[in-house]
Amino acid sequence: MKYLLLICSETAEGFPGATAEDMDAEPWVEEMTRRRVRLDGNRTRPAEDATTVRVRNGAQLLTDGPYAETKEQMCGFDIIDCADLDEAVEIAAKHPVAKFGMVEVRPFWTD
Repeated sequence: MKYLLLICSETAEGFPGATAEDMDAEPWVEEMTRRRVRLDGNRTRPAEDATTVRVRNGAQLLTDGPYAETKEQMCGFDIIDCADLDEAVEIAAKHPVAKFGMVEVRPFWTD
């Protein structure tokens, strides 16, 4: 089953107290690639670089910035393919951001 890992900080300032070494995801990426569970992933630009798109009554409405004003910020994503939720949670817990921020595990919709 495929899961989306939303890599998030709990503050708009990122990860206070975390060093670059703490946040090095390369060992995690290498392990998940070796295990053949990581399909894709990347960092995202800051929320202020977002554009929100809505269509109302046939009119396209664009808003600069994120959809919601919140202190939590999405910083990146990974797509993983696991046997079940237990394995997805185990993988998410190993991500370096889990120690300083949070990793939301969301299953893909299946028919």
